[in-house]
Amino acid sequence: MSKSAPVKKTTSKIWDKVKDVVDPDRALQATVAAAIEGVAVRHVLGMAPELWKPGKPLKLLLAGYVGTRNTGADVRVEEMIRQLRHVVGDDDLELTIMTVDPKLTRGYFRAVHQIELPAVFPKFIATECPKHHGVIACEGSMFKSKFSSALTCFMAGALGLANAENKVSVGYGAEAGSMTPALRDFVRDACKKSLVICRNEPSRKVLGELGIRTTSGADTAWTFDPAPLSRGAQLLRDAGWDGRQKVLVVCPINPFWWPVKPDLLKYAAYKLGGQYKHEHYSAFYFHHHSEAADKKYNAYIQALADGVNAFAQEREFFTILVGMEQLDRHACEDLQPRLDRGAALFVSDEHDMYDLVSVLRNCSMMISSRFHAIVTSMPGLVPSAGVTMDERIRNLMNDRGHPDMFFEVDEDDLGDKLLHTLRRLWRDAEGISADIARAVPAQLRLMGQMGIDFMDEVVRVYPEFPRRDLPRTWEAHLPPLPANVQRLLERHA
Repeated sequence: MSKSAPVKKTTSKIWDKVKDVVDPDRALQATVAAAIEGVAVRHVLGMAPELWKPGKPLKLLLAGYVGTRNTGADVRVEEMIRQLRHVVGDDDLELTIMTVDPKLTRGYFRAVHQIELPAVFPKFIATECPKHHGVIACEGSMFKSKFSSALTCFMAGALGLANAENKVSVGYGAEAGSMTPALRDFVRDACKKSLVICRNEPSRKVLGELGIRTTSGADTAWTFDPAPLSRGAQLLRDAGWDGRQKVLVVCPINPFWWPVKPDLLKYAAYKLGGQYKHEHYSAFYFHHHSEAADKKYNAYIQALADGVNAFAQEREFFTILVGMEQLDRHACEDLQPRLDRGAALFVSDEHDMYDLVSVLRNCSMMISSRFHAIVTSMPGLVPSAGVTMDERIRNLMNDRGHPDMFFEVDEDDLGDKLLHTLRRLWRDAEGISADIARAVPAQLRLMGQMGIDFMDEVVRVYPEFPRRDLPRTWEAHLPPLPANVQRLLERHA
């Protein structure tokens, strides 16, 4: 046992006692709730720093999870921005986005002002949100405790600050799932005047139970235009692909080190003695860690390897591992040596969203634990199956008409099930692609309707706002479409 082990064990025991008294997530929620109340009082007193008036552009603040090289988060926000610019009009719109790391979003989000979001965010959002005429929460996993209650607190808090001044407050393409009781109460109070456009019906049900207004929508990544297919093909050749073999892409994650929680005691131990390096996320936030979680993760990675290795005994193909978020590099590097034939790595810390999605669309079949790997590959008609840690992939596959093409990350006999699924992806590729081709236009219709619903909300809050002269059809409220997406729409709409 290392010298640091007794210190770590003692620290854990101390924290186990302290956390029963002080829950950092609840303390964060209380702090943001107090900030919302303070802004509401200033508004009542006529002290609002920024109010929309006719003749002024609509200043909107985007609150989400960009700046971590999460490809899905970046892609959906990129397309959200394109849609907002289209339906509102550039002359009447001024957008600002909060980013965790401006260096990692450099070159993204054209014509949008970027401001850095600090790790300690309550004071920042309480100061920044009132400078705008409305807030749009833009992370897909918007209302859930699975990944981080703090992330939901941030987005719901930003919406609540807009509500405090009777401004536009919209969750755009949101997913809602299980939340802690305290977080549910916080969301109910903060978002009671918001409009949340949900990307599936189960999410509407979760929020409806909290009394929050919702409409039906979709994810916004469907209209993304990546780098040309030739770019992705060249990147694959550079990684050893012969240009002829079918390409299998596997997108692994660590499903068991969530949620991320603020932990000041761990942070002190981390800074002073180098403790908790493995589970450190950023600042004073830490991943979940336990022996049980490590065991489940190892079984998950081994099941992925077993399925691919067994299939490699039957077919010839080129394998790549894609990390859709830079955090996924660990999972890719853990899986790679377990594959009998090896695999090339493509991770978002080295490839931007345009190149990474181009690589995905050059693939012949996909096994993914990343929701947006599946979504961004679908306009390229890549046959895919999911291994899911939550309801997102489950909801997507059900909506797509493939309820038998996803598995849970901790499912029994996962390796065997993946082998059978890989056989199906190979054998029935044409039929699965045809199903996907029919599913994409349905999502585009929902996305177009989101544009209509959003403008309805803007005009409800600001009756004098000059609505752009667009036909009231879902087609007219989509951003300009890439050629392949336009063809899908014309063929199957």
